[in-house]
Amino acid sequence: MNIIFFGSDDFASVHLEALFGSTHKVILCVTPPDKPQGRGMKITDNPVKEAALKNKCAVVQPEDINEPSFVERLSKAGADLFVVIAYGKILPQKILSIPKIYAINVHSSLLPQYRGAAPINWAIINGEINSGISIIKMSPKMDAGDIVGQKEIAIEDSDTSLTLREKMKKIGPVFLAETINAIVAHGCAPIQQDATKVTFAPKLTKELGRIDWHKSAHEINNLIRGLQPWPGVYTSYKNKILKILEAQDIPPAGNAAPGTICDVKKEEFSVTAAKGCLKIMKVHLEASKPMSVKEFLVGHPLKVGDRLGT
Repeated sequence: MNIIFFGSDDFASVHLEALFGSTHKVILCVTPPDKPQGRGMKITDNPVKEAALKNKCAVVQPEDINEPSFVERLSKAGADLFVVIAYGKILPQKILSIPKIYAINVHSSLLPQYRGAAPINWAIINGEINSGISIIKMSPKMDAGDIVGQKEIAIEDSDTSLTLREKMKKIGPVFLAETINAIVAHGCAPIQQDATKVTFAPKLTKELGRIDWHKSAHEINNLIRGLQPWPGVYTSYKNKILKILEAQDIPPAGNAAPGTICDVKKEEFSVTAAKGCLKIMKVHLEASKPMSVKEFLVGHPLKVGDRLGT
């Protein structure tokens, strides 16, 4: 089967590498134009472009996906299937209609739950016990296409958005290959998404990471787990931003006001929330470096009754 692949990041590139190692042929890779990256603002190839060039596959980087010459190139390529993963742009119907079979998208949630840009993060923030991968027949409406296949993945209490993403990077490429093989062998009958069960996973914002100590410790810990590595979760300490990197929600200790330090030990300290306490083990103070609480307490000796936040 001839495939045109659309994508950009490392999540997309591991799926692309799996396709290069399969019996199918990737005839073209489409990825966004190169952009300056990092502190030095150097222009570097994104992971999908790197994988494509390594495997001697043609790459095209259109500024405008509606440009007639680009659409014509796709039309003349002879693709049986489009595979779209983390491309970053919504493809119009005139492009989705080009492949002989259809275009499929790999999405990091159990659709129709968590349509949108940050499904892994929001699943953890909202305390879900499972997530998964959905492969859909694409439509012009974001993440609304009929479901070709799904694979469920458990979310462990220790999972963060980073570890859950790594699980999906391992499972996704295998599941994609299985799904494409099934399409080739006997076709698939995509199932329409249940519109009554749609939820959304909007883009993350920095403000989302500000701790509200009037929430439960469990909710705050889910936020810490779900907002790694960006924007991170933070509070204030002596007029400086204090990021909380690692924590655990524990039973309440006393009746102190939310945001009050209720316990200090050698390698951890605990803060009262509206319900329960948050035991904190790793922090990052503004203008400093990430450190264990043991290291933090050397220069910042906290005591029971001190307050965090405003």
